[in-house]
Amino acid sequence: MKGSMTTDLGIITVDPEVIAKYAGAVAVECFGIVGMAAVSMKDGLVKLLKKESLTHGIQVVISDDNKLTIHFHVIVSYGVSISAVSSNLVHNVKYKVEEFTGMEVDKIHIYVEGVRVID
Repeated sequence: MKGSMTTDLGIITVDPEVIAKYAGAVAVECFGIVGMAAVSMKDGLVKLLKKESLTHGIQVVISDDNKLTIHFHVIVSYGVSISAVSSNLVHNVKYKVEEFTGMEVDKIHIYVEGVRVID
């Protein structure tokens, strides 16, 4: 479902893919996040996604009342506090996505799919 807002000049429609791309860009800027993860259901493998394909590790659901639920599949840096990284991710994404879209972020789900050592 696409999100839409009515203004004096007409209706603004936002595709969930646009929100996912922006949320992914915000997420990889957060300390401790190595990148988004793609999980292969066939063989259970997790792979780190390149910057061009960030949206594959993110799912955006827009409710009927224009509230967003965002699911992140991430890979975190080795040695960082997962709870601190998750908290930072939630606060940054919530603030910036709400500022960007004008829509309320209702829930953010974070699935830590792996850990990587950063050189």
